[in-house]
Amino acid sequence: MNAVESIPAEASRRDALYQEIALGYGAALERLARAYEADRESCRDLVQEIHIALWRSLAAFDQRCSLRTWVYRVAHNVATSHVIQDRRARSRTLVSLDALDVEPNQDDAEAAADRQRALGRLLALIQQLNPVDRQVILLYLEDLDAASIGEITGLSPGNVATKIHRIKNILVRRFHQGVRHGK
Repeated sequence: MNAVESIPAEASRRDALYQEIALGYGAALERLARAYEADRESCRDLVQEIHIALWRSLAAFDQRCSLRTWVYRVAHNVATSHVIQDRRARSRTLVSLDALDVEPNQDDAEAAADRQRALGRLLALIQQLNPVDRQVILLYLEDLDAASIGEITGLSPGNVATKIHRIKNILVRRFHQGVRHGK
């Protein structure tokens, strides 16, 4: 088979791989985009950017990692770039993990908010995290283990586990503080 004949075969392989990604990870990619982007229109744009980047990246996919790892790595890189560009455009400041950990932990008896509102509050808190912390917790919420998250983010698995533990504690604390204050 010469180089010209292999182009259609490569395109067909890439089409099949993209279809597998779209079907298998479409919902997760939309959740990821919602966690990075609060505005509906911007979220749709981000989902499209992610799909375009995934399509383009498949030409370079050499199966050194799993398809799942590849998909999340590309998606998070696109989403992080999107946030950075948006932040520059709007001059909106992101809150660091340390800044979220300012108030003391208090138990809250009013944790009976409806599921939709609770998810909205949680997403709002996640959107306040800096991009690396946001990426780690979103991958964790997609059931990836510390080793996989480390492979995607470039962090050591031990660092990932520490970040997950710390982020979860901060999110729980801030979530309950928001319930107490009626947010």
